[in-house]
Amino acid sequence: MDLDAHFARRAREIEPKPMNPDSPTEREYLRRFAARPGVYIGFTTVRGVTCFLEGYDYAARRSGGAGLDGFRDWLLAKHLRRESNFAWSSVIKQIALPDWDFVTDLSPEQELRVLDVLFDLLDQFLAERESAR
Repeated sequence: MDLDAHFARRAREIEPKPMNPDSPTEREYLRRFAARPGVYIGFTTVRGVTCFLEGYDYAARRSGGAGLDGFRDWLLAKHLRRESNFAWSSVIKQIALPDWDFVTDLSPEQELRVLDVLFDLLDQFLAERESAR
C-alpha cells in the first residue's frame, strides 16, 4: 500500500481553505501537513509523522505557542475513556487499533489506519481548541 498516494488522494478530497502563508493557524498548518506528510518529511510512516509532530509541538511551545498542549488529555477523555500511561502517539494506536498487541510491527494497512485516525482526531482537537478561544 502506497501511503504517499493515499494522502495525495486525501489532499484532493480535503480541499483546504486558503490561508495566509505568513501566519497560518496551527490547525491550518497541520491540516496542510496531514494532507501531504511526504512533502514535509520525505516519507510517510507513523514514526515519521509522530516525530514531526513532536518536533512541531516542542518548537511551538518553545516560541510561546500552544503546540499540542492538551491533546493527550483530550484523547483520553473523549476517545479512550480510560486512564493510560502512554504518550499521545501510543494512545492514538490504542484508539485506531484496539486489538493490536503493541509488539508486532504495524502492517501497511495498520499504518494507514493509525495515520488516518491521528490526522482526523488532531483536526477535531484543534477545531475544538480554536472554537473555545
